[in-house]
Amino acid sequence: MTKNENKIKIFLVDDDALFLKSLEIDFLENADFTIETYSTGELCIDNISNNPDVVILDYQLDGIVENAMNGIETLDRIKTFNPEIPVVMLSSQDKIEVAINCMHHKAFDYVVKSETAFVRLQKIITTIFKYQKIEKELSWYMDRM
Repeated sequence: MTKNENKIKIFLVDDDALFLKSLEIDFLENADFTIETYSTGELCIDNISNNPDVVILDYQLDGIVENAMNGIETLDRIKTFNPEIPVVMLSSQDKIEVAINCMHHKAFDYVVKSETAFVRLQKIITTIFKYQKIEKELSWYMDRM
């Protein structure tokens, strides 16, 4: 197993280039992650076979390419590929309907873009991996019963 295989792989998908870059820098400075960044949902889906551990996905995604897939369509395609990939939705809209829509489409969580977004994302990613570790331990235990 190479060193890279032990790293958590995160896909960051956002059409806001500045936000995307600052998020990438935050992740790389604060932990030993492998980061892949994409400016459209289409590019994310084209590379989904790289099997990210987590996808952080913008809700809108229509700022660069007209008629681009939005975040919900991208989320649905990710879940079709592998329902186990946790997807955290990002939005500049602090609206309960948006959050509910994301959860209805099986997003793991929803974060509003703000100065504290990165801290929230870090906590969510920690929760995801604690949860997955517990699930693995449980299945190991259940297999031996």
